[in-house]
Amino acid sequence: MNQQVKDLIQKLGEAIHESVSGSDQISGVVREIREQGFDVLLMLEATIGLNEVERDAEPASAEEEEAEPEAGPFTRSDRTFLRSLRISTEEPGPAPTEGSGEEKTPPL
Repeated sequence: MNQQVKDLIQKLGEAIHESVSGSDQISGVVREIREQGFDVLLMLEATIGLNEVERDAEPASAEEEEAEPEAGPFTRSDRTFLRSLRISTEEPGPAPTEGSGEEKTPPL
């Protein structure tokens, strides 16, 4: 990973920290907890994952991208992320039931 990407990831982490620490809503809830007699220690963990984008010779048009069917409730980004974790979004077909007359013969 090049230095420019590392710097951008660092900036992203700083932006997330500033967003949380500057949130009026979070500050208000922390104040309410302290008023109840508790001290608050807030620790957040952010995992930033990067996948290098493959650049095609010809970029897909918006129409082609819209034509790609969605696999259930998952977006294209969801499926890419799940595949990176080696999780399949394909649902296995129903197994034949006993007595249904369907017998599977292994291929030769």
